[in-house]
Amino acid sequence: MEARKILDDFPVVCVGGSAGGLDAYIRLLKNLPADMGVAIVIVNHLRTVATLLHEILQLHTLMPVELITDRLLIQPNHVYIIPEQRDLHLIDGAFRLMPISKPRGWPDVITVFLRSLTENWSGKLVAVIVSGYDGDGAAALCGIKEVGGITIAQKLDTAAQPDMPESAIASGCIDYVLSPEDISRQIVKIARAEV
Repeated sequence: MEARKILDDFPVVCVGGSAGGLDAYIRLLKNLPADMGVAIVIVNHLRTVATLLHEILQLHTLMPVELITDRLLIQPNHVYIIPEQRDLHLIDGAFRLMPISKPRGWPDVITVFLRSLTENWSGKLVAVIVSGYDGDGAAALCGIKEVGGITIAQKLDTAAQPDMPESAIASGCIDYVLSPEDISRQIVKIARAEV
């Protein structure tokens, strides 16, 4: 039990996005220090195309950026990227990849991962919803708040595709509506326990 306590002793920030998300991810990562003790998990809505986000985003941060593999242990000061065609869970401090539960229509990979966090992570949680189509993630935001987590939506006029942040705001469970740069500042405050 003590090992698990140590495992959960840092904040996990889930950044969910889709169309137009790349711009938000870059703007966010460029403004985050590499040593703030937070794990960043980017859950990008992808159906069939293999992601190159782990290669692209490594150019914009000093933190290691890894494509998630099954049973990979989560660590602070790392950026993790969901692979295509998978649902993502976090169980006992390790990522678990499952077959995508919604193979047709808009995926709900962000909602699935956020719900897994509320059930399996006792450390601090931050859910960030950025640019993208549809409303993935919105259905899990109230659950994040119920376990004491913090929720953030990208400011609509800074999002290339405002559907996802708009759905997040409409959930009634968003704490902050910010530009990507201000989201970074807020994450730093959370990491330093100023919020």
